[in-house]
Amino acid sequence: MLISSLMAIAAVLIMGVISPGPSFIYVARNAVAYSRLHGLVTALGTGVGAAVFSLVAMLGLQKLLNAVPELFIGLKVAGGVYLLWLAFKIFKNASHPLTLVLHGQKGSEKTLWMTFRDGLLTQLSNPKTAIIFASIFSALLPENIPVAFYFAVPLMSFLIDAGWYSLVSLLLSAEKPRQIYLRIKCAADRASATVLGVLGIKLIYSSIGK
Repeated sequence: MLISSLMAIAAVLIMGVISPGPSFIYVARNAVAYSRLHGLVTALGTGVGAAVFSLVAMLGLQKLLNAVPELFIGLKVAGGVYLLWLAFKIFKNASHPLTLVLHGQKGSEKTLWMTFRDGLLTQLSNPKTAIIFASIFSALLPENIPVAFYFAVPLMSFLIDAGWYSLVSLLLSAEKPRQIYLRIKCAADRASATVLGVLGIKLIYSSIGK
């Protein structure tokens, strides 16, 4: 019974993670624009974010947000603002040559820590993910959750998320995708920034537009 619950959760998480979203866009861009290592570190950041969401969902986040709806609104607005800020940064550097973005003026270097941090924050920018986790867990986890699950489920969430985005990073950091990106960098970055910006606006509007 417990193993079947874990397998069912894993199947749902896999189907969810392969659906493109802000994390996919950001991992893909870092892998192509910077390096394979940057893409992999971004994937680690998104994986940690998934583990955090799964843990807080198991600890009863949904009940807390239902009791204090203003908290959910605040989290959504904060997440939307972060996506808009990320979109602005990408759009601003879209017309810069890749060498300038990587080795240019002070503040343009993309360290691995910055890459990890932004991957984590991109994952955490959408609190709806935590609600989805909570819904999945409430449907598939046993009523009395074993203590081991509080370790196993976040670890599984991390491995699935980081594993998928690591695969994305490995594929897109190959030489051919990189050369294609170099030819269309400005348009590709502006398209990525636009998508992230739209997602950010949608997140903010969904929280204050009701």
